[in-house]
Parts: sequence; C-alpha cells; structure tokens
Amino acid sequence: MSEARRVALPLAVTLAVQTLVAFAVYCAPVMAPVAGPALGYSPSAVGYYIAATYFGSMLSSAAAGGVLAGALAPLLILAFGWQWGAVAIGAACAALALAIGAVRERYDRELDPRAPISLRSAIGPVRMVLAEPPLRLMCITSFVYGGVQITLVTYLVTFLVDSFALTLVVAGLVMAVSQVASVIGRVLWGGLADRVLTRRAMLGLLGIGMGISALVALAASPDWPAWLLFVYAAAFGATAVGWNGVFLAEVARVAPAGRTSEATGGCLFFTFLGVVVAPPGFNAVLALAGSYPLAYATFAAPALAVGVWLLARMPKP
Repeated sequence: MSEARRVALPLAVTLAVQTLVAFAVYCAPVMAPVAGPALGYSPSAVGYYIAATYFGSMLSSAAAGGVLAGALAPLLILAFGWQWGAVAIGAACAALALAIGAVRERYDRELDPRAPISLRSAIGPVRMVLAEPPLRLMCITSFVYGGVQITLVTYLVTFLVDSFALTLVVAGLVMAVSQVASVIGRVLWGGLADRVLTRRAMLGLLGIGMGISALVALAASPDWPAWLLFVYAAAFGATAVGWNGVFLAEVARVAPAGRTSEATGGCLFFTFLGVVVAPPGFNAVLALAGSYPLAYATFAAPALAVGVWLLARMPKP
C-alpha cells in the first residue's frame, strides 16, 4: 500500500494534465460549427488551429485522448455560449497548472540544469530513427496514420452538423463514441497483437481498417439512421485512433538496446508531423471538391497503402 500511495499522486497529476490538455485541444473541433461562423471563418478552418497545436506536440513529443471534449463541450456551449465555454476551459487549465506547481519539486529530483539545450540534441532522436530501417518504417507508418487520425477528430463534428444536419449535442456524442471505441480498441488490438498476431501484422490490418472506414464516408447519407452513424464512428475511431498502443509497442521492440526512449521520441516526431500536415491538406481537398466524404476518402489511399505494405513486409516464418 505504501508503494501504491507513492505513485498515486504523480499518476493522478499526469492523468489530470493529459486529460485537461486533450479536453482543451479537442473542444475546438466541437465548437467549430458555431464558433467558426461567429468569427467570420469556415468551420473547416479549425484544421489550422489543430495543426498549430500539434506543431508544439511535434517538437515536444507529447500526446493526449478526446472523449470529454465530445461529451461535455456541447453542454458548455449550450449553457454559457462558445466564448465563455472556451474561457472556462482555459481557466481550468491555468488552475491545474498552479495546483500541480506545489508538488513539482517533489518529483523533479533528477533534473540536470547543466544539460545542453540545442537543436542538435533535439534532432538526435530523429536522426537515429531515420538511420534504422525498422524504425524508419515505423516513422512512415505513424506519419500516415497520425494524419488519418487527426482528420477524423478535427472534422467529424463539423461534417455531421453540415452534412447530416445533426445538432451539436448529437454530433458531439458521436465524436465521444468514436473516442471511447478508440480506448477499447487500443486494449483489444494490443491483446490480439500479443496473443494471436504480431504487432506489425496488427498495424497493417489497422491501416486497412482505417482506410476502409475513410472510404465508407463516400456512402454516408443523411438517410442513415442514428445508430448507424454511431456504429460507423466507433469503427472509424477504433482503427484510426486506436493504433497508437500497438505502434509504441512495436517501436520499443525494434529500437536498439538501451535507446527505447530516444526511438519513441523520434518516431513520435513523425506522428505529429503527420498531424500538422494533414489538416491543411484536408482543407485543400475540401476547398477543391466541396465534399467532406471525398476529403476523407483522399486520406484513405495512403492508409490502405501503408497497411498493405506492412503486411507485405512481414518477416518470413
């Protein structure tokens, strides 16, 4: 019990930070259908906000989930309006930052104030993963998969509101279901990768799954019943957002001995690079075609290609 108590506080702080940061980031796509027009922008312009946000993540290799945003952001908008809802979320982030400051020194005991901070030290992990063929394959995989993931999260609510005439609350619930499915998927895919398949095979199948899910957007119709939308969002979320755990486990497996953390940071750089590049690309397709389904389908092609490529490069038995 003493060991459990020792780790409980840092675990709770870490979970709180990741949850609130994710909530703050993913509230923007949920608010986009009402905030965009109010600010004089198309709702799809939220993609640039997400790209800028993940540019910081790309540099720091920090990640976060989005269930609360889909479920709670519409309620904040209805209760307080999107402006004060955004203020409340920002205030919560600031309050958490102040609250955890009191316990930071207790755990930051191994900091080296003389450690060099330079561009060379920052890009070291990136150079390392590019020099190792198995890790280079993971970089390409996460670049593509990360791009598909962020298009789902960023544009799903706006797509549903614009194309299906759903209320913001229902569209937010659909997004929340996709995120819940991604959490379940991460556990399920990890179990299958460890006990039935290999991690690389699982990653390949997930690429094919998210590619097919993106293509199915072409068949989406306002005539779909609500339950079918929830099922579709769950399938898309379980594949396009649920791949991360298997990916990180495979990175750890193929990383050089003693360099797992560097390999993880280097590969995550490319994950977030895909996240930064994808929203402007999605917006470009949307501007040319004027169709959310066609924009989603465009991102299906690279996901399918990487999925097939991973399966084709499976080691011979």
